Amino acid sequence: MRLESVKLVFFSPTKTTRAVAQSIAEGIDLGAVERIDITRPGGRRQPLRMTENELLIVAVPVYMGRVPALPGAWLDALRAHDTPAVCVVVYGNRAYDNALLELKDIVRSRGCVPVACAACVGEHSYADPGAPIALGRPDEADLGRNTAFGRRVREKLQSIAAISEVADVQVPGSYPYGGITELWDVDFIAVDDRCLQCGACAEACPSGAIDPLDSRLIDQKKCITCCACIKSCPQGARAMKPGPVKDAQQRLITLHRDPKQAEYFL
Repeated sequence: MRLESVKLVFFSPTKTTRAVAQSIAEGIDLGAVERIDITRPGGRRQPLRMTENELLIVAVPVYMGRVPALPGAWLDALRAHDTPAVCVVVYGNRAYDNALLELKDIVRSRGCVPVACAACVGEHSYADPGAPIALGRPDEADLGRNTAFGRRVREKLQSIAAISEVADVQVPGSYPYGGITELWDVDFIAVDDRCLQCGACAEACPSGAIDPLDSRLIDQKKCITCCACIKSCPQGARAMKPGPVKDAQQRLITLHRDPKQAEYFL
């Protein structure tokens, strides 16, 4: 089948999911790619409209085994018509649970036809040098495998005359999706005297939880514990406080040390 354009949609507070998505798009290589970054609130203001002549690549991180609420709400407003779609979830070396099944169901319910799916490993949002939970991933080997998967997706698309020829792509998961979908309402970020009020953390925050005029002020009800503010601080002035998030970090590094690999579905 012939496609006129490719739209690459990603929600990526710490830029890990973006790197994964771009490596897959490079392998698909069907011409110019329009990148739609829905990480920040401004990127989620306009709903997306797709046609059968376009390819949608959509990538989101796994949050507690599910599709995060912020990109999920935006995807609910997607409108498509027999649009081929590649669904990608990125998880931090624990498990992706039902997230890939949920993402596939979301885009299909909005008029897309999933042609390929992937569950890829990326650095956990809680990772740091003291808790290297998939630290530095995706690495070069990961990116190479993702690009090779993208080439297989392109071959599949080029081998069919119409989207009606695509069989259902089977992915792991079960119903109901389960998992925890509520945000943690917890004060877990410490800000020390190195903070220069540069605003980098507020700019990086996907939920608008940080006051741009005083970055020490954090709306805990909006915070999604993605740690983008910690990782984006040029002064290293932000860190995790002792508490439930720090405890979860330690459990992850204790229970999920062995590196996992991406799973691809065509």
